[in-house]
Amino acid sequence: MDGLNTLGLFIGSLLANTLASLSGGGAGLIQFPLLIFLGLPFSVALATHKIASVALGLGAAIKYIRAGKLNWSMTLYVIIAGTLGVIIGANAILFVPGRMAEAALGLLILGLGLYSLYQPSLGQAENPRRRDDKGLILGSLGLAAIGIVNGSLTAGSGLFVTLFLIRWFGYDYRQAVALTLISVGLFWNGTGAVAMYAAGAEIYWPWLPVLIAGSLLGGYLGAHLAGRQSNQLIKRCFEALTFLIGAKLLFGL
Repeated sequence: MDGLNTLGLFIGSLLANTLASLSGGGAGLIQFPLLIFLGLPFSVALATHKIASVALGLGAAIKYIRAGKLNWSMTLYVIIAGTLGVIIGANAILFVPGRMAEAALGLLILGLGLYSLYQPSLGQAENPRRRDDKGLILGSLGLAAIGIVNGSLTAGSGLFVTLFLIRWFGYDYRQAVALTLISVGLFWNGTGAVAMYAAGAEIYWPWLPVLIAGSLLGGYLGAHLAGRQSNQLIKRCFEALTFLIGAKLLFGL
């Protein structure tokens, strides 16, 4: 790959991961299609994107840990609840035709955006609920189901987790995004990447250093911006990404 394509790949990765880190998911909206545009086959681009996306969570984790704003117990809960689903999804996607699944997922993600748009107070302030044993057990089932989506498809699962944490547990947008980036961006994506590689997925290693650099820096920058912005702005970024990703998956844009 020449210098111009390398620069384009880095800028695309940086932009995608900055937006994802600010909104709680959606790096695959830009990064994954960019890999296909630059010549990688679908399955190779998917596996390569999964590996690189781990750096998004790492960059965000560095920022949130330095700021002392990470809820460790809840982070561990989300990681454990979704891991089995991630492994199932990462193995299943290698044997299941993806177009119908992507279209259905796109429709669901559009629904998330519309729901958030027509709920003005959603995620604007923390309203703790369902954090007892029963709520945590039932919540883990929802997170496990989202984990299957994370393991099997390219974009959108982080947005599901963000909204789930807001609706089920009553977190505000800033808190939910932080939990999502560490749990999903670092650990779920890391588990999915390992599971895909173990299942025989091919990874294009020469491009990984550039992708990792863009993901790491974008994750940190997005987390930095999220810490300085209002819940209202983060909510709007979340909604914009749901509409873009939903349309892409639904219509195959």
